[in-house]
Amino acid sequence: MNETIETILNHRSIRKFTDQSLSEEQVEIIVRAAQQASTSSYMMAYTIIGVTDSEIKKQLAEVSGQFYVEKNAHLFVFCADLSRIKAIEASDEEAAKMIEENLQSTEQFIVATVDAALAAQNAAIAAESLGLGICYIGSLRNDINRVNEILELPEYVYPLFGMVIGYPAHEPEKKPRFPMELIYHENTYKSHEEADKYVKDFDETLKTYYANRSFNTRHDTWTKQMLRKYKVPQRLDVGPFIKKKQMNRH
Repeated sequence: MNETIETILNHRSIRKFTDQSLSEEQVEIIVRAAQQASTSSYMMAYTIIGVTDSEIKKQLAEVSGQFYVEKNAHLFVFCADLSRIKAIEASDEEAAKMIEENLQSTEQFIVATVDAALAAQNAAIAAESLGLGICYIGSLRNDINRVNEILELPEYVYPLFGMVIGYPAHEPEKKPRFPMELIYHENTYKSHEEADKYVKDFDETLKTYYANRSFNTRHDTWTKQMLRKYKVPQRLDVGPFIKKKQMNRH
């Protein structure tokens, strides 16, 4: 097994960091690695915002509810970005109208989101290969309108998630993942009846993990977590926000 695979398989989320800053060279390496990710039709439909201003970090931490959004060496915010395509001057009015209609489609939002996610994972692996720790921050979407205002994002730019990076100040145990048999299907989708056994086995694995880890022990399973999560409304303002951003006019 080579070092790259070992780095990937050794991933765990880091939420506590030392006070050591990243160098400009480290930031550049991480961003350049992100840029080398695959991109649909060469669109490169994402933007990465590095947040170094302490006040902006504090405001984003308030949105997130996570202290480590403020306390880290570097905060990156990954945005789906179709604004550069929108800014291209079309040859005629009909072409301009068609471009705008395309950019407002769900397909193009998915394309930009996938582009950003691929870039982010490249950034994560690059950071971890440098001995740094990372944690993705989906909770920036707790108030997506506020994040949009804080970062002063133009139309057709949508904040997706953050990533905190720094030198680890703790070493949490590696969290279990589903067995490969549950994730990998050949040719057609496996029935849920067939998959149910693996879910039950995984619940037992996770129960043991939570009971034995060195911090925040608890009695919990994956199934219980999903039931808790989906019994309450989940960021229902995100859909209207996306539509509003797409329909803005200047």
